[in-house]
Amino acid sequence: MKLTLDEYSKKFKMSKEMINSKLRTKKLNYIVEDDTVYIIVPDEVPQKQAQPSSPSKSPAKPRTTVAMVLSLYQKENLQLKAKIVQLEEKIDKLIDDKEQMLRDEMSKIEKVYSTKDEQLKQVLELLNTKLLAQSTNTVHDVEPLPQTQKAIDVEEENKIVELKSYLKTLELEPYQRKIIKKRFLAVYDSDVRVIKQNGKLYLDFAKYDYSDLLEY
Repeated sequence: MKLTLDEYSKKFKMSKEMINSKLRTKKLNYIVEDDTVYIIVPDEVPQKQAQPSSPSKSPAKPRTTVAMVLSLYQKENLQLKAKIVQLEEKIDKLIDDKEQMLRDEMSKIEKVYSTKDEQLKQVLELLNTKLLAQSTNTVHDVEPLPQTQKAIDVEEENKIVELKSYLKTLELEPYQRKIIKKRFLAVYDSDVRVIKQNGKLYLDFAKYDYSDLLEY
């Protein structure tokens, strides 16, 4: 026996949505004739219905209703929502853990750079101290001597002599005096023997030997 969707729905009191679902899942046998779907119903169904008092007949299965289907869908939706909530909680926890790892890593990097900066600062301070010490050892500029004191040093005690005046006392040619003067100027920044006062170069024969610079 074959029934249309409407006939099957009325006969078995089943919604069309449920019938279509069973058709899609191939739980019902059907054929298509002239663009009409017919559901195949076994012929023995009426015979079984004609013997309701038979003791050997198995109990009838409860019919599926729309309410039952909706209840099933609602239950599945609740389960899916619970799973979604669990997944969102896991994702939030992963994000928090990742951010904490990044913060810890950044803190370590800042600590390393802070230590390096402190070490570099100490090295620079040490170099600066050494440079200042060297600069003190090679400084040439001295406080200008009072005119009376300079006259005593040059004329009376004869300890500090101006280079230009001293070269004039030597029997040298002008070009030779220029060579010697250039030699003194070349080593002025690195030789502590050369003294500068009031923009002039002086020699202290009482302390130093200038024979190497006075050669000609």
